[in-house]
Amino acid sequence: MDVMPLLLLVAGSAAIAAAARRTPVPAPLLLVAVGLVVSYVPGVPDYTLDPDVVLPLLLPPLLYTSATDSSYLDLRAQLRPVALLSVGYVLFATLAVGWAAYLLVPGLPLTAALVLGAVVAPPDAVAATAVARRVGLPSRITTILQGESLMNDATAITAYKVALAVVVGEGASWAGGIEEFLVAAVGGVAAGLILMAPLHWLRTHLKEPLLQNTLSLLIPFVAYAAAEQFHASGVLAVVVVALYLGHRAWEVDFATRLQEEAVWKMVAFVLESAVFALIGLQLQVVLRGLGDYEGLEAAWYAVALFLVVVAARFLWVYPATFLPRLSARVRAREEDPTWRGPIVIGWAGMRGVVSLAIAFSIPLTVDDGEAPFPQRNLILFLTFTTVIGTLVVQGLTLPPLIRLLKFPEPDPQAATLAEANAQAQASRVAEERLDALLADERNALPPPLADRLHSVLERRRNAVWERLGQVNPVTGETVDDTYRRLSREMISAEREMFVRLRDGRYIDDEMLRTLLRRLDLEEAAAYRETT
Repeated sequence: MDVMPLLLLVAGSAAIAAAARRTPVPAPLLLVAVGLVVSYVPGVPDYTLDPDVVLPLLLPPLLYTSATDSSYLDLRAQLRPVALLSVGYVLFATLAVGWAAYLLVPGLPLTAALVLGAVVAPPDAVAATAVARRVGLPSRITTILQGESLMNDATAITAYKVALAVVVGEGASWAGGIEEFLVAAVGGVAAGLILMAPLHWLRTHLKEPLLQNTLSLLIPFVAYAAAEQFHASGVLAVVVVALYLGHRAWEVDFATRLQEEAVWKMVAFVLESAVFALIGLQLQVVLRGLGDYEGLEAAWYAVALFLVVVAARFLWVYPATFLPRLSARVRAREEDPTWRGPIVIGWAGMRGVVSLAIAFSIPLTVDDGEAPFPQRNLILFLTFTTVIGTLVVQGLTLPPLIRLLKFPEPDPQAATLAEANAQAQASRVAEERLDALLADERNALPPPLADRLHSVLERRRNAVWERLGQVNPVTGETVDDTYRRLSREMISAEREMFVRLRDGRYIDDEMLRTLLRRLDLEEAAAYRETT
């Protein structure tokens, strides 16, 4: 097995993603663009996208890290709009795009057109949410986009399986399609509900952070495979488990959380970078298979389908936003949507690697191998151009669109005040527990150490309030910022001294690592409180 192409893919995509952070272009778009160019470089190996790799091996960890970073409470509060997008819109897009493709492309059967509709139906909100965070979208819109991306793949994959069953001659009906969808959805949620508590129990009872994080890396694959084994949705199983574990992450050891955050940031960075680079690298593979179609004819189909995909999303988003408000119950429970939100949600319908992976899983033949799949190569081409078109056109224009709409800026003072109040309440409870413990003779401490514990609490309580104070006119820092900066300078001086002592053989490397680990934790705490 030649691993060099894989190493080149990972290293190259990581380098491009890192470089993108120094440019105004979002990393996914730069990765796709470079992939398109590199696909024409002589000697570059074929990176054919294998659905047997993408769906069971790349999709679960990407879903898991996105879901654990999401808020279960926020998603629950936005469940209605998330469900309307992740289920209702995907089914609507499957029918609308499929019917349009049937009318647009001569000789394309309606069943094969519906397969194409299901393939391009699910938006991939990785790029959209990255842009949203970068330009400061309101949290409600970001939550809706995240929630949609977590659940829409399950709907699209199920719709694709139903449409594919008709094309390949296995027989299917509306009743059978609805039944398969319910089995996949209910089964996926049930699998997640069954697995989440035992996995959390095992995670909290493993004593070694390394073992806990090894389990964390295995969890998305276990949840996905277990659900798929029973023909349920592995996507939903992963999402349910991840939301539960993320909601209760505070129950695991602090060292596990520190390691886990670093590990999953690295995993997500590598996978997302490689995935978007892979999208661009598919150009040569797709064009070689197009064959029977003239360039201008295929380009016309691609442009027309892209316009249909964009229009279908707006046709769904606006009624789905405002029609439910005819219900008094919805009006009483939810805040009034602004006219800006639906514009951004409608324009943030970028497609991604899941659509390409599903398209590449379309079989070559139908009717037990007696006939080729109708216009499979054209479906692959139209899927590819739709993915590229939405990523480039919508991805590049989404940031200026958001800036043009001028969403209200979040109030940093209000956020800091809420943080300060929360810290004050937590510090008060901690101080009461400390006083109760120190009153017990078994917990007797010398006065200097007891005072130090009290001073730590006092410092933590006052730190956030100080951020509300005056700013130093010379440095632009608050008192708290200055304190933290000086603290980190002191830590840096200690670190340099420890290294000099090691180099002078006064301490060994094992002791140096112990001392540096202690300083790293202190610096991490200082850094997190000032960012």
